[in-house]
Amino acid sequence: MKTSDQPEKSGIPYWALTTEQALEELSSSLHGLAQSAAQERLKLQGANSLKGKEQVSPFMLFLFQFKSPITLLLIAAALLSFVLHDRTDALIILIIVLASGILGWWQEKGAANAVGQLMKMVQISCRVFREGAESKVHIEEIVPGDIVLLSAGDLIPGDSLLLESKELFVDEAVLTGETFPVEKNGGVLPAETSLPERSNTLFMGSHVISGKAKALVMKTARETEFGKISESLRLKAPETDFERGVRRFGYMLMEITLLLMIVIFAVNVFMHRPILDSFLFSLALAVGLTPQLLPAIITVNLASGARKMAGKQVIVKRLSSIENFGSMNILCSDKTGTITEGKVKLHKALSVTGEPSVKVMEYAWLNAFMQQGFRNPIDDAIIESLPGRQSTYEIQSEVPYDFIRKRLSVQLRNAAENIVVTKGALKQVLEVCSLVETIDGTMVPIDEERSRILDEYARLSTDGLRTLGIAYSKSSDARNFSRSDEHDMVFLGFVT
Repeated sequence: MKTSDQPEKSGIPYWALTTEQALEELSSSLHGLAQSAAQERLKLQGANSLKGKEQVSPFMLFLFQFKSPITLLLIAAALLSFVLHDRTDALIILIIVLASGILGWWQEKGAANAVGQLMKMVQISCRVFREGAESKVHIEEIVPGDIVLLSAGDLIPGDSLLLESKELFVDEAVLTGETFPVEKNGGVLPAETSLPERSNTLFMGSHVISGKAKALVMKTARETEFGKISESLRLKAPETDFERGVRRFGYMLMEITLLLMIVIFAVNVFMHRPILDSFLFSLALAVGLTPQLLPAIITVNLASGARKMAGKQVIVKRLSSIENFGSMNILCSDKTGTITEGKVKLHKALSVTGEPSVKVMEYAWLNAFMQQGFRNPIDDAIIESLPGRQSTYEIQSEVPYDFIRKRLSVQLRNAAENIVVTKGALKQVLEVCSLVETIDGTMVPIDEERSRILDEYARLSTDGLRTLGIAYSKSSDARNFSRSDEHDMVFLGFVT
């Protein structure tokens, strides 16, 4: 099967095609494929699945634990001990080798099972448009040319070109590492557009956060961007420095042992000692030179490291890779999300001048805690920053977050006051503010402080911090706050 970023016919990347061109490339239409055509393509191209490399049987995985030259040397030493009628030593050596092999096998088998469970996460169903009618099919039955219908919560079944969208936001963290949703729109993009900037494209493995869409599936299975990552799992892992070092050490021991056996046997024969006694003595010396505990020590130490990493939600598929990981001084990573924790933590709550502000923190917490809609990772981070805190307010109304306004407002009241707290993207929050409250409570017109606010925002962004604005206004118990009331608010500060 071919894996390419370009359709076979025109040689133009699909994100640079118009809807008509894309449909023509795949011999499809806006009514979707015919059922017979879809079945024919499924037979021709295979199932839309991301199955990893062929599973190694538990027995073969167990045998792989004994391929090290040192382990083979110990097994040979055990056999020699039997020949020399030293069965106690032979039994001890075999028990050590077997225990080391079982420990390594158990750890790697558990890791392989965990990876297998993760791969099953993409086994889903989706809505598809075929012969002008909507139906639901398993993801493995999706083929290029299918028209899929997507809404909030749906996983993308294949790399697709957007045909229609309405306020569509997609989580692409699995590919780009970005924690926050990406807005998607139809259209035609230049052929050289990089993957994170392909706003007209949906990628397999990502999922819809909000909005609706109709999309044309262009690539499935291993031809997708997500599939290429899966395909890399099929490649044979290269030998690590640790494995190479152990292998070379094992060969060195074997060479030294063999050389000493030959020399000692030759010396004994030269001194006219019985040949059989000389041979048995050299064999006994070879057994004594073997490092019986070395494989067990190596396996126990690596398994201990694997357990510690498992406590940090890291799956270790190969014990030998731990030594390489531990020898790193600097780890440079791109934004693929491969080793990203995927959690957001609140850094600071700051006034307009960049000073820590208790009031900004309190108002941000009220907004995050009291809102009743979809709670995003930032809301969770803000709430977790003040554990156990209870609100003295009750919610009167809410203007939910949407990806057009990019802000969320909650109207709160208690016996003393009625306030509205707004949190969101800085630009969108500033749009509804007319005043700024400084750290000492002074009210200043927004135009006088706008440049300072933007400078502070730029500084925080340069430090790599996600920065949101916090604003508030006074309200009344008499009426609920609405979207049209978001104006003449007071800008309070930032949360990062």
